[in-house]
Amino acid sequence: MNTAISTNEFTLNTAQAFLGAMGSRNLDAITALFAEQVDWFIPGDEILAPWLGKREDREGVRDFFSLLWPATEPLSAQVDHLFVDGDKAVVIGEFSTRMLATGKVVDSLFHIHLTVENGLITRYRLLEDSLAVYRALVG
Repeated sequence: MNTAISTNEFTLNTAQAFLGAMGSRNLDAITALFAEQVDWFIPGDEILAPWLGKREDREGVRDFFSLLWPATEPLSAQVDHLFVDGDKAVVIGEFSTRMLATGKVVDSLFHIHLTVENGLITRYRLLEDSLAVYRALVG
C-alpha cells in the first residue's frame, strides 16, 4: 500500500468533511473534526472581532463559531481550489458576509491551511482580507 496516497486521501476526506460541515453550519460536526489540542490562528483585530485570534483546543474552536455566527450573515462562499500534500491541505476561495453590527458587507478572498493527523485537524490557519473585516466593523 502506498502510504503517501492513503495519507493524501485521508487529508482530502477530512478537508471535504470540514467544508461540508461549514456549509451547513453543523457545529458538532465541525468540532468533531478537530483534535483535542489544536494550533488555530486567524489574524485580525481581536478587539473589534473577538472571534479572531488564537485557539488551543476543540472547545476554543467551538467558541470561535459561537462568537462568529451570531455576528455575521453569510451571503456567499465559493471554493476555487483544494490542494492536498500528505497531511497538509490548502483551500482557496472567496466569500461575502454581512457584519450584523453595521450592515456592511465583506467581500474577501480566503486561504485555509490545514494539517490533518489521524483524521483530525491539528493545525488551522485562515487568511482573509482582515482590513475589509476591520472597515466593515468600524461602521
